[in-house]
Amino acid sequence: MTHLTPIDIPAWVMDQPLPGEVRLWVNAARERIQAFQDRWDRPQIEQFVASDYELVYQTLAWIEQSQLAPGRRFLEWGCGFAVVCCLAAKLDFDVFGIEAEAVLIEEGRRTVTELQQPVELFEGNFLPPDSEWLADDPTLPSLGHPVPSAYGEIGMEIDDFAIVFAYPWPGEEDFLADVFARYAAPGALLLQFCGPYDLRLWRKGGRGALA
Repeated sequence: MTHLTPIDIPAWVMDQPLPGEVRLWVNAARERIQAFQDRWDRPQIEQFVASDYELVYQTLAWIEQSQLAPGRRFLEWGCGFAVVCCLAAKLDFDVFGIEAEAVLIEEGRRTVTELQQPVELFEGNFLPPDSEWLADDPTLPSLGHPVPSAYGEIGMEIDDFAIVFAYPWPGEEDFLADVFARYAAPGALLLQFCGPYDLRLWRKGGRGALA
């Protein structure tokens, strides 16, 4: 994790109350995700696991209130149902999501439509071209998506974003951090959900200003 400085997330963040509308969103999303995962008529997407949406929202709200981010652009790597994207948009971030699985991008677009949030979703690979060399293990799940990088379609690169959020597959935490350290702008934030009650936040060295 070269050039990344960890930022402690205060324990009290998880005790902050959720807005009623956000709680309704999260509950409805979990019901949809459970129904999606319970379907027997299509293969399961093993790499899709839902985050702790309440804790993610609480942490993003603290980041926003504390003015930790150097800008408003937010990017989710592997956005799935786009619930985190919508939560970030609720906090007035300028939100983009990338998802490699076509069936999940469809579900994500449904979420965005139902919640009426200004989120832009793109089907493709969230890894920038030629970034695979940063991985020590060639079998990591994020290396196995045979789809083009999405940044050409977005018209921006990783260093255009102030915050990147990811829920890494076990064992990928360092790899995604290394990708962020290599390609993100100075001052940008990386937020990773690594399991129950485990959100980790880093800032890339330097301090920039991003739109």
